[in-house]
Order: sequence, then C-alpha cells, then structure tokens
Amino acid sequence: MSDPPAETDSMLIARSRRGDRSAFEELVRRTARLVYARAVLETGNRHRAEDLVQETFLIAWQKIGQVTEPAGFRPWLLTILHSCVVDAARREGRKKRGGGRTADDELLRLADASPPPGESAQSREERERALSVLRSLPEEYRQVLTLRYLGGADYETISRQLALTNGSLRGLLHRGLAMLRGQLERRQSSTGETNP
Repeated sequence: MSDPPAETDSMLIARSRRGDRSAFEELVRRTARLVYARAVLETGNRHRAEDLVQETFLIAWQKIGQVTEPAGFRPWLLTILHSCVVDAARREGRKKRGGGRTADDELLRLADASPPPGESAQSREERERALSVLRSLPEEYRQVLTLRYLGGADYETISRQLALTNGSLRGLLHRGLAMLRGQLERRQSSTGETNP
C-alpha cells in the first residue's frame, strides 16, 4: 500500500487560509529549519532564536490570510521573523535604558551567542567573527550555509526548501564555504592574529 501523494505548499496554504490548523502545522514542519537558521544568523543566539521562531509562526498563523501567492510564503515568513528580531531588540533596549545601559549596548548584548558553559573567550570571539562574515556573504551563499551549518538541515531538506537541484546546492555550499574561509583568513591576517 503506497502513501497518498504529499500535499503541495499551495494546497496547504489554501487550507490554512480556511483555518485548517493541521495544514498550517505541516507548513511549520516544512519551514521550521529555514526560519530557525535565519533566526540564529540574525541574533547569534540559539535560545533567543527558538523564542523568535515561535513568535514568527504565531504571527504567521494569525496573518496567513495575507498570503495570496504560495511562492511568496517562505519570504513572507522570513519578513515576519526579521520584524520579530527588530521588535525584540527594541523591547530589550527600552527595558534596559533606565538601568544605565544604552540601546546600542542592548543590541550588542542581543547579538551575544550565549555560549555553553566552559567555552573560552577566544572561542566566543571566533564564533562571532564567523557569524559576522557569514552575514556579509551574498544571500544565495548565506542561505545554504545557514541552513546546513546553523540549522543542521540535510541536503534533501535544503534542496526542497530552496528549490535547488542537488548539484546546484553542492556548488553553492562549496563556493560559499570557500568564500567564508577566505574572508575569515583575510580578517585574521589583517588583525595580525595567529592560530594556536
């Protein structure tokens, strides 16, 4: 007995627009890694990213009626996520302003990656440097690298989420990693740092 054919995103969006929560849950399952990876990239903080992903999907469910073109669903989700990131930074800035810190200090704190216990300051700096370089890469490389290495997505998932062939994905990952390494090495040599 074979499984019934999987519903397309278009079908799930149409059902979600009619209030079908199970259809929306399937859309969440299909896009969660993409949204999470982008949240980690934008905030540098895995815990904060998890909260922002939940907020993003809550807002998306409330506003799913705005999606009229199924091809625009993923970019629409990422726009909601970006708004959530900006709003969270503003909220944090307002909370702390009275405590002697500036909003700029809070934005810097927001970008803190909340390292695991025992992680050295040098490791934190290296991770922040890598995230900074990753953020500066062209979108096509930043997306695949973020999904693969921050979101932990496999090749099949990335190919499906970004509508790429396996060969295109591998090429983007290879060129993106080369760009990332090259820029990291240039930054390291320009600051006079040496590897231990």
